[in-house]
Amino acid sequence: MQDQIISVKNLVKTYRMGDLEVHALRGIQMDIRRSDFVAIMGKSGSGKSTFMNIIGCLDLPTKGEYFLDGVDVRKMDKDQLANLRNKKIGFVFQSFNLLSRTSALENVELPLLYNSKISSKEMHDRAMQALNSVGLESRSHHFPNQLSGGEQQRVAIARALVNDPVVILADEPTGNLDTRTSVEVMDIFQQLNKKGITVVIVTHEPDIAGYTNRNVSFRDGKILKDITIEKPRIASVELLTIPVISEEETI
Repeated sequence: MQDQIISVKNLVKTYRMGDLEVHALRGIQMDIRRSDFVAIMGKSGSGKSTFMNIIGCLDLPTKGEYFLDGVDVRKMDKDQLANLRNKKIGFVFQSFNLLSRTSALENVELPLLYNSKISSKEMHDRAMQALNSVGLESRSHHFPNQLSGGEQQRVAIARALVNDPVVILADEPTGNLDTRTSVEVMDIFQQLNKKGITVVIVTHEPDIAGYTNRNVSFRDGKILKDITIEKPRIASVELLTIPVISEEETI
């Protein structure tokens, strides 16, 4: 258990829609170790988003066990879950979820506002350190509309890092980005993972999953495949090759 950040056993999630029961998860068993870089894959309705919500403590399973960094999540009330989320998990979303009238620095500081023991100076210093780790220290006072999509996602990653979480959960983090910017974002995740940070992403893109070291595919609420990638792709813009489209192909 000590080497496992996430451990789920016989995880079941059932939704009731009138008289109909929808079985979103059907007895999932999975362990995610420290320093894993995992891609959760599957078609719409496969259960991957439900699984992500549960391991992110945004939802509770109908049945089964879930331990996050050794803590039994089932025994926690809503306030305890909120505190656990803030301390243990960093979230990155497809749509960035930045406050539009708030600078990059202030967006990154947001998770620290719930910790009354942190001074304003420490809050500022930690946020700047997080921005520096994603290469955006010089853009700290820019607002989201002054940043590119890739820069906005970097701010979101910095915000996920600022509380020093045990795991980063990213839901389609490259879904709104072009190919080049997607590779840049995956490079950041790879560099963070090399530093020992556990990263779990949901993606429907096989190319993006190729940058991780483990691919878990869901289908009909069950795990279809759980594959270790011995040699993940290196996320480098210099190595990126984009097919050239001729004028004839565009007609």
